[in-house]
Amino acid sequence: MADRSRLDELKDVLGGAARAMAHEPEVELAYTAEAPKQSGQHLKVPMPARDLPPEQVAQARGFADSFALKLRHHNEAMHRKNAPQEAVAKACFDALEQVRTDALGSRNMAGAKDNLNAAMEMRMRSDPISRAQNRDEVPISTALALLAREKLTGEAPPEGTRKGLDMLREWIEEGAGADLDGLNLTLDDQDSFAKLSTQLLQHLHLIDSDDDSSDADDNEEDSDDDSDDQDEDGADDEATGDQGQSEMRSDQSEDDAQESESELNADDLEEGAEEEMGDSGDEGMMPVRPNRPMSDLPSGFDYTAWNEKYDEVISATELCDEEELTRLRAFLDQQLMSLQGAVTKLANRLQRRLMAQQNRSWDFDQEEGMLDAARLARVVSNPSHSLSYKIERETDFRDTVVTLLIDNSGSMRGRPISIAAISADIMARTLERCGVKTEILGFTTRAWKGGQTREDWLAADRPANPGRLNDLRHIVYKKADEPWRHARKNLGLMMREGLLKENIDGEALLWAHSRLIARPEERRILMVISDGAPVDDSTLSVNHGAYLENHLRKVIEWIESRSPVQLVAIGIGHDVTRYYKKAVTIMDAEQLGGTMVEQLAGLFDED
Repeated sequence: MADRSRLDELKDVLGGAARAMAHEPEVELAYTAEAPKQSGQHLKVPMPARDLPPEQVAQARGFADSFALKLRHHNEAMHRKNAPQEAVAKACFDALEQVRTDALGSRNMAGAKDNLNAAMEMRMRSDPISRAQNRDEVPISTALALLAREKLTGEAPPEGTRKGLDMLREWIEEGAGADLDGLNLTLDDQDSFAKLSTQLLQHLHLIDSDDDSSDADDNEEDSDDDSDDQDEDGADDEATGDQGQSEMRSDQSEDDAQESESELNADDLEEGAEEEMGDSGDEGMMPVRPNRPMSDLPSGFDYTAWNEKYDEVISATELCDEEELTRLRAFLDQQLMSLQGAVTKLANRLQRRLMAQQNRSWDFDQEEGMLDAARLARVVSNPSHSLSYKIERETDFRDTVVTLLIDNSGSMRGRPISIAAISADIMARTLERCGVKTEILGFTTRAWKGGQTREDWLAADRPANPGRLNDLRHIVYKKADEPWRHARKNLGLMMREGLLKENIDGEALLWAHSRLIARPEERRILMVISDGAPVDDSTLSVNHGAYLENHLRKVIEWIESRSPVQLVAIGIGHDVTRYYKKAVTIMDAEQLGGTMVEQLAGLFDED
């Protein structure tokens, strides 16, 4: 029998400690190179190096302790009953419950406390809070969990998270400081802790107090046997709430459109307003997404550009030197670690579906073709049998190219653009293995609120209805004929600060479409990943308020009705089904990878 390694011995020790801590004799522990996770009584912790560095051992022990404490102190049925439906609120609720179970271990066991701190340090290194540049990039759930941990255990937040946490600390403590202090009193009672957590989320306006109080009354009146009915009611309430929010957003957008139109109907813009627009910096320049109804679009509308001499189609390597691309790609790979398992499984599913369509098949017992060697035995045993031939059937899988067109606008900053880059990266690798060529493109503008194009227009005494007034920037991250390994660094460019500006979707769609039409492949697929309507303040300030949106609709209608290109869109946080016939809207950027796989697989299945 081979000698057991120290790594194997550590796994035995960690497994035994987890079983003792969880009071569960059936707990099984394994190592993983992906994100640590718990599935029932199966625990997967980070694999340390073979020489067992103390820091990595502490991290493995920390995750094992955290999972074991959750098994011991957490009731999943009770948690589901109390959890809110809204995604952000639910993430906060889950994070607070994780802090509760960890705090119970930290209080009672000094060794577990050190281990849990090491696991927390590792977890926070890949969390967006550690690289947030403004408060919009700080996950509320992470900030809330760190503040709750500080109150319950007295532990300061990890060093790399303090800058991001400080951006939300005042807002959280002002709205729910008393609730955070009160969590300590309910630490041993999950149900009371959950109710106080719900109250905390209400005070932060992450959930509506009226809706939740009525839900709580319903839960008290209904018995456990009616849990299915409760789920259905909850789903109906959620749908109603979402519909109400959508109506509110629509009303607000219409009001904004009316205000904008009344301002733009003036004969001229005041000089002071022009100076204010030109002097504003890049900070806080998050574009507003106009989602106007179809009735707002004028008839007989044409689209022009003031000039196109400042527009550029540029490769990622021209915008960034090799050293910075390498650094940005490493940053992207860090984020990929926490998502790789889930997205890779989806990509493998897509690969199996595509490869199944490419399998070779044969027609047997033919009069001519290739000699069927498998049937020669029957000829030998009985010479009266004639020779058998086989003919290979032609596969129905057509030569295919896929273009991923990614919105590189400022509103995609943070988690959305990271998930888009990661998903495109994995999708390109998967399709390449299936013999499907993939092109990855991005679109934005060279400047905020106009650029040299606007300067030319101002120099020409600002004639009316100038058309598009910004300099386009269309980026080629990966060409269709380029192997993935040659282009992998380029996707890191999406992480570069200052790249994401405004977005003119209609012209970007035409650009990507023209590249596809020039391809020799029989089947061409264009997938657009965006988070809303086209926005360019410079253009919209001197043209009709729906100028860009109307052009986008016309381009989409033309491609869908007359072009051989198959068009599909994925909207992140905004409804794009109002533009595209084949479209899906996701509310969480982390759903993007799975949605891309399903949409692509659907197109191939239809064919």
